[in-house]
Amino acid sequence: MQEEPPITPLELTPGSTEIPAGLTPQQKRAVVITLVVLVLLVTVISLALYYLLTANPDKTEQVRDVFIIILAVQSLMMGLVMVILILQLARLINLIQNEIRPILDSTSETVNHLRGTTMFLSENVVEPVIKMNEYMAGFTQFFATIGLVRRSNKKNNKNGE
Repeated sequence: MQEEPPITPLELTPGSTEIPAGLTPQQKRAVVITLVVLVLLVTVISLALYYLLTANPDKTEQVRDVFIIILAVQSLMMGLVMVILILQLARLINLIQNEIRPILDSTSETVNHLRGTTMFLSENVVEPVIKMNEYMAGFTQFFATIGLVRRSNKKNNKNGE
């Protein structure tokens, strides 16, 4: 699959009509088509407004009525979309309450269980081993002090002696 170069934002300065360099031919074509469509759209709207302003009042009323009907249909569609949005939101809330909350509760219970297990191991395994090591170190030190055991030299020599 051929990789496409990254799309850079257009940097047109006000009053500039030139297309910036560094765009691919496809991007340049898209910019030109967009500009042509915008110019045509503005021209059509301007001509329609001029026609309506100079036309007889009956024609203007008919166009106004058509726009009112279009706006009414659009309002109905927006209401329908809002109802769908509210239903989707209700489904999301239901999902959070009935499926995600139990998962979080179960996770919390597991963490609490692990915390208890850790404390149990700490009290019943780790602390006795540490105490035994303390006693063994004390006995070793005691026997070394009275001369029954030789002390080992743990000095680090750089020369390797």
